[in-house]
Amino acid sequence: MTRWHADGGDDVVVVAESRETAYVYAISTAGVAYTITRACSRGDLTDCSCDKRVRNKKPRGNWQWGGCSEVTQHSVKPPGPLNTIELLQQSSSFLELVSVCVCLQDIHFGERFSREFADVRESRDTAEGLMNLHNNEAGRRSIRARMQRVCKCHGMSGSCSVRVCWRKLPQFRVVGDALAARYEGASHVKLVEKKRRRVKKLRAISRDLKQPNKTDLVFLEESPDYCERNETLGILGTRGRICNRTSLGLDGCRLLCCGRGYQTRVRDVEEKCRCRFVWCCNVVCDICRYKREEHICN
Repeated sequence: MTRWHADGGDDVVVVAESRETAYVYAISTAGVAYTITRACSRGDLTDCSCDKRVRNKKPRGNWQWGGCSEVTQHSVKPPGPLNTIELLQQSSSFLELVSVCVCLQDIHFGERFSREFADVRESRDTAEGLMNLHNNEAGRRSIRARMQRVCKCHGMSGSCSVRVCWRKLPQFRVVGDALAARYEGASHVKLVEKKRRRVKKLRAISRDLKQPNKTDLVFLEESPDYCERNETLGILGTRGRICNRTSLGLDGCRLLCCGRGYQTRVRDVEEKCRCRFVWCCNVVCDICRYKREEHICN
């Protein structure tokens, strides 16, 4: 949770070249690469399949590459293979785009399609274009860096005489959390042109600051003040936001409320609890009532 109300629906403000823009570009391109990668291993796309290149690699240990993907518990199989563009066109929103796919593997094809889908519109001759290209790549790398190796044993009587492993995508929330952390530590940069080569690059705005690497998010302009409401920019402000009284982070009342203080209220809450399965075939829950303490920014 931050002062920037990123979960504000259609009212979310994104100022050009700010750190918020950096996060939006990174999470969007990561979502495209993630979705296409899952659909490839599922067999939903005619353009790709599983990543078979890893099978040619020599493993470090007593195991071998194999397998392809893992189906999640609530997957829904579409009627037949689609090409990549059709899959994107069927998704009416970014969240739907992420949830429509359930399996994993060829991260190389997913990254390549994400570049062709998002990077083609950006110019390497402008500061804004270089910023967007950098953040697009940072989003894709956030997935690749968190790919997991999953293994399964095969053998007689439960022995592990053969161990087969395959690469597995992380949960997308893990990727989102990683990018949110990068958002907090994004690097302020400026455009630098080397006259001899006529090459334009982004460098930290001050020599005293660390130069950003390929996984860092970068921005060119400071963010506006999100503390107070600004209808011109579409900023909601932080008045009335729920804060965490015990946190020292950006979700804490001291920072989120911008020094204005907060009020504490006690609210009656009703939730389902002690749920149990009744044969056949219902889930029956009790209704639990309790009081919840909330802290609201002034």
